[in-house]
Amino acid sequence: ATRSAALPQKNNSPMSRPTSTGGPGGAPGGGPSGGGPAATSSSTSANVRLGEQIWQKLPKVNGEFFALTYGTLVVQLVKDLEDVQLVNEQLEKMGYNIGTRLIDEFLAKSGVSNCSDFAETAEVIAKVAFKMFLGVAVDVAAWNAEKTACSLILYENPLTEFVEIPPNSNLYYSNILCGVIRGALEMVMLRVECYFVRDALRGDDVNEIRLELKEKIKEEMAEEYRRE
Repeated sequence: ATRSAALPQKNNSPMSRPTSTGGPGGAPGGGPSGGGPAATSSSTSANVRLGEQIWQKLPKVNGEFFALTYGTLVVQLVKDLEDVQLVNEQLEKMGYNIGTRLIDEFLAKSGVSNCSDFAETAEVIAKVAFKMFLGVAVDVAAWNAEKTACSLILYENPLTEFVEIPPNSNLYYSNILCGVIRGALEMVMLRVECYFVRDALRGDDVNEIRLELKEKIKEEMAEEYRRE
């Protein structure tokens, strides 16, 4: 496997970020469902407002510090593992662990209740969670017919500020985000697959994360409660 390094570049333009060290959280959701365009538009606007309100209230840290700290982590993983695919996997695992804990903070601070379907869940992730934790707006696009898979389009990615990666590298530098989303949603009984299909660091015009619902996890009662 190719050994690669991600090199944060110095930049004098600071950006504000929340103090949270994790990525986006998830929101409770259900299975696939439809919904009229008017209802969807209204829900999206409400989520945008909610995300902006929470973002304004949260304390911030310097964006340069945030990006360079994450860059240091990735560089160390590349040096230690010496295999880009292993680095991608480790970043996803780290994100998963963050997501399983971050979901509680998200629910407590956002006040989001149960979503009616997976489409609403995706909108909450894009418009509220990404704004709340990373300060960026994200679009939801490319739904499949069953409303069980969509793309999250990131026009900005705070993790990749001041970063370059070697040409033709197979490193998914921000793969931690996919893990955060997967971990958070699993805590609200949604098993998903989440992966990058486009990455601006690798020459694409935008960042695109594919989000696919695999199953709704059934909550099972513990054995002692089943006995009468």
